[in-house]
Amino acid sequence: MKLFCGIDWAQDHHDVAVIDADGQLVAKKRITDDPAGFAELIELLTVAGDRIEDPVPVAIETPRGLLVASLRATGRPVYAINPLAVARYRERLSVARSKSDHVDAMTLAHILRVDAYLQRRLPADSELCQAIAVLARAHQDAIWARTKAHNELRSLLCDFYPTFLATFTGRFALGIASPEARAVLAIAPTPAQAITLSATRIAAALRRAGRSRGIDQAAADIKAALRKPQLRQPLRVENAMGKHTLALLAALDTACTNVEELGQATAELFQTHPDHAIITSFPGLADSTGARVLAEIGDDRTRFADARALKAYAGSAPVTRASGRSLSVTHRRIKNDRLAAVGWIWAFAAATNCEPARDHYRRRRDHGDRHAAATRHLFNKLLGQLYHCLQDQQTFDDTKAFSPTAAAA
Repeated sequence: MKLFCGIDWAQDHHDVAVIDADGQLVAKKRITDDPAGFAELIELLTVAGDRIEDPVPVAIETPRGLLVASLRATGRPVYAINPLAVARYRERLSVARSKSDHVDAMTLAHILRVDAYLQRRLPADSELCQAIAVLARAHQDAIWARTKAHNELRSLLCDFYPTFLATFTGRFALGIASPEARAVLAIAPTPAQAITLSATRIAAALRRAGRSRGIDQAAADIKAALRKPQLRQPLRVENAMGKHTLALLAALDTACTNVEELGQATAELFQTHPDHAIITSFPGLADSTGARVLAEIGDDRTRFADARALKAYAGSAPVTRASGRSLSVTHRRIKNDRLAAVGWIWAFAAATNCEPARDHYRRRRDHGDRHAAATRHLFNKLLGQLYHCLQDQQTFDDTKAFSPTAAAA
């Protein structure tokens, strides 16, 4: 007897419903979110007819969490269903729009019974790939947090300390997020304190930040720049803003530290993955960006039916809408946002450092594409090539990837 299981996930408990091929309820139960509850779930499935050679598939509204990890460890197929899709399916079962946890569990089970072929089961990625995904996503989140902290601090400094911004924005690539700028700001968070800074204290701060060359000259230049005249806030307001600056600086320091530590941990783990050599052979992909790509596409080679499926998942492939005489081809907005974000960086770096990729980008611009569309088109092409290289276990070859025949096409 074919069975289907739906689990309505919650914070402290989960509602389970098991139905047969005719849609009849076989078993139901509410379990707790702990080992005892998971044991009850396995017992429920076993009594209902779960077998090792034909495990009961499970539908749930989240791809994460300990319950999902435990279910995947049993080897059974697990399907993560979008909650919006579940809501639409629920309307098919009840015109009164009634809702309960048990009804949601039943709805999830019915989705697998009726439309399992339309759903995508969670990929069977290796444990190493899953660990890389955790670190790569955390590293990307840390970069976004650093950008947010940087922008908040910069906005505050614009209101009362413009000389500091002018001093460090032009001297360092990271601007006020550089170690040197943060070290100097820590000892002079207000214009009043900056005026009293000596070159010796500035030099000591630069050394603490890790600078080893040209310290004396840099300290003298920074001292002179910080003493340039500027408009000032009232003294008490300025001191209050200085306190605020130190608080935002502490957040920026933490964010910068997280970026460095998580980036190093991600690179070290990514270098041990079998696909590292293939992924980093592509122009524009190194340890950081390569790890992010692997984190989103995984190493389960059966996850995507073909390169077109991967491109649609990444959002690089356009969407065609045709109805009667109306036909439109537009940018895909429903996508994996993390993969799309790293894809933009990947394509931009490839167009900058790889001549065949740059020629492809220029051809798209000459064809009439704007910068965003041309970059997305290049990402689409590179992603398809990566799919085939991973399937065939071969590294990137620009003579094949951007051959004269392909360029003419």
